Amino acid sequence: MNPQLPERITRLEEKLSLSEDLLDHLNRMVATQQQQIAVLAREVQRLREAMITAQEGGPGGQHDERPPHY
Repeated sequence: MNPQLPERITRLEEKLSLSEDLLDHLNRMVATQQQQIAVLAREVQRLREAMITAQEGGPGGQHDERPPHY
């Protein structure tokens, strides 16, 4: 048996452990970002709907009219 083999195996095990930790961390980051994207997508949809309502003259869509005190 090669005298360097146990040392090489130990280094490979260390690298594997670090790689697994990194993968777990990245998976958590991706999950968090997916949640953030979902929240932002809902907000964009809400803003689109508000913009359409405003353009159609719905509540809050009369920004060009003069206030009653003029």
